Amino acid sequence: MKQNSSIFYALLLIIGDFLALIAAFTVAYILRVKYDTRPLIEQIPSETYLYGFLAVLPLWILVHIAIGLYKREVYENRFKEFGRLILGSFLGMLVIIGYDFVIDDTLFPARLVAVYGFVLSLGFLVIFRAVARLIRSLFYAMGIGITNVLIVGETSDAESIIEELQHTKRSGHRIIGVVTDGRSDHKTFKTFSEAAQKLGPKKINSIIQAELFRNPELNDEIMVYAQSNHISYKFIPSNNELFVGNIEVELFRGTPVVTVHQTALIGWGSIVKRAFDILIGSVPVVITSPVMIVVALVQKLSSPSAPILLKQTRLTQFNREFIVYKFRTHKPEFNGLSPEEAFRKMGEPGLAKAYRAGGDHIPNDPRISKFGHFLRITSVDELPQLLNVVKGDISLVGPRALVPEELKNYRQRHHILSIKSGVTGLAQVSGRRNISFEERRKLDLYYVQNWSF
Repeated sequence: MKQNSSIFYALLLIIGDFLALIAAFTVAYILRVKYDTRPLIEQIPSETYLYGFLAVLPLWILVHIAIGLYKREVYENRFKEFGRLILGSFLGMLVIIGYDFVIDDTLFPARLVAVYGFVLSLGFLVIFRAVARLIRSLFYAMGIGITNVLIVGETSDAESIIEELQHTKRSGHRIIGVVTDGRSDHKTFKTFSEAAQKLGPKKINSIIQAELFRNPELNDEIMVYAQSNHISYKFIPSNNELFVGNIEVELFRGTPVVTVHQTALIGWGSIVKRAFDILIGSVPVVITSPVMIVVALVQKLSSPSAPILLKQTRLTQFNREFIVYKFRTHKPEFNGLSPEEAFRKMGEPGLAKAYRAGGDHIPNDPRISKFGHFLRITSVDELPQLLNVVKGDISLVGPRALVPEELKNYRQRHHILSIKSGVTGLAQVSGRRNISFEERRKLDLYYVQNWSF
């Protein structure tokens, strides 16, 4: 609260974004007007073009503000920041084009100026943000803008925070003390009162309480001290798993309460996602129907007595079981059997262990037919799942739909099953068979807790 480095950094980002966009559209104008000999839509002097662009540029910055590009939780996460920059550039360009459409005069002398501007603006914004991060690190190295932090507690969470913050040049935080009965590489205090007395409120910028005491008076002492001295105060709840989804603070019958949702996918989000599934899921069904018909014919001709589709019980939202549709890739004698049952039937029970150890995969799986190998390599065997999407059993994107036996012993299955399973998801695009079952479920859990459209 007394430490305003984050405010100054956000202000730097606003100014830098403004200048980066000016530079991008100036270069776009020069490339098309000065170095391209093709005729222009309209001859617009550089001064007129620049003044017109400056008039609408604040709207682009407002778009960046609206999508959170100047919030700490966004600019501290490079992946999230890059995604927002792509979205911001797209929306900002729409604002510019809309402005050009409604005004009497023409803003762009040629259409390619807008195209060049869009591409260059994204590139310049990414480069500027990288430079801004480097400048901030240099300031941190000189001790400028550092937040002095007092850690209260000796839990595993406290250790994790200390490990994350101890590299001051990267984190921008300096740990000035730890309230603990144990040992620490940092200055320690037996009680919070001792820390407050010896450090003083002028030296403390932030207090992170990693352990809530059984005595509520001790907790109140820390929070009151922080509030009365205008010090930033954060605490870690004793039940961490309760605070992994979407958190809302609201008045319930006049009493402030914290509502914890298992997922951010609630309310209008679930409605929009379902509408997206119906719209986008229906189109591929129509487009790929000739392919599915051909695959079905090949299946029937190669194995007349065997079923065309694999119909298997899977789990989706709220532990609901449903029948998933996939093209059969196994040989007829192994169709519908679990890996353990199939390998036992062929007299190779040891292959089941290798299959599970390999992330549910072994090279040259003997259960799969030659045509099945082709279907799996091309992922054509997954196409019938689009029917599950249209029906509402699953979504296009979400945690992988698993058989009940695979999830029954997974401790956090209730989180994963708080939303609909999906045809594809983070686990599929992050390694698929190259990562373990546990890692795939962690990615599923991350998607559930951090969903956004």
